[in-house]
Amino acid sequence: METRKIIHVDMDAFYASVEQRDFPEYKGKPLIVGGPPNSRSVVSAASYEARKFGVRSAMPCSKAAQLAPQAIFVFPRFEVYKEVSKQIREIFLEYTDLVEMLSLDEGYLDVTFNKKNIPFAVTIAKEIRTEIFKRTELTASAGVGNSKFISKLASEKNKPNGLTVVLPDDVISFIDPLPVSSFHGVGKVTARKMKELGIYTGKDLRTKSIDELVQHFGKMGIYYYKISRGEDERMVQSSRERKSLGAENTFDRDKLDYDDLLKQLKDVAVVVERRLEKKILPEKH
Repeated sequence: METRKIIHVDMDAFYASVEQRDFPEYKGKPLIVGGPPNSRSVVSAASYEARKFGVRSAMPCSKAAQLAPQAIFVFPRFEVYKEVSKQIREIFLEYTDLVEMLSLDEGYLDVTFNKKNIPFAVTIAKEIRTEIFKRTELTASAGVGNSKFISKLASEKNKPNGLTVVLPDDVISFIDPLPVSSFHGVGKVTARKMKELGIYTGKDLRTKSIDELVQHFGKMGIYYYKISRGEDERMVQSSRERKSLGAENTFDRDKLDYDDLLKQLKDVAVVVERRLEKKILPEKH
């Protein structure tokens, strides 16, 4: 069986990098994409200069302002980010149709058999990163491995603007020293439970039997057993079925009035209804 060649590409501080590209005065400065610093909004993205102060995505903007009082706050421009994301996806599709976008700024590519008949995935990863920078003036990090699990871990290894290749023979030695908290599918609660069981690294996880892991983590125990051995059979899906539609709104201040909340709920419901109509009846839009 042909060894799979999977690439995971992750744009570096995507939203913030787009803003620094379009507004040169922001370059080299701590930049936070989100709402005003005195609002209840959350951070959508933070430049690497802002991350040095401990600012992270999904953090309340008020807390981000405390950590980095000199930071520049800008509102997100999602339409711009979507256009750039489209450019990036077009580059991916020049190499393979097996492209699975996880979000606007990251995706998997299965290049085992690719359109340009390039034998080495690392060559493709290098070309893609070069092409992304040429067309968008943005940097991307990439990971190359024989599975989605390994390639994603690899892309996170040398951020920003890095490339990490994990050969099949090196999978175990790559996984062993990594903290389990960095593994896909291991959240904060699970990582805490694993620590209670003496599981801190990939190597620790591999010492546990499948029965022991299932006992503590249910069906996910099977998954943890496999990934600790570098086993991940998940395919790159070029079209992922969307199982839900939603909409949300973050307010600057707490809303406690019932009638006001009801109105806001109706407004959000209308947005969801329109999105659902476009999904079910695309020919009418």
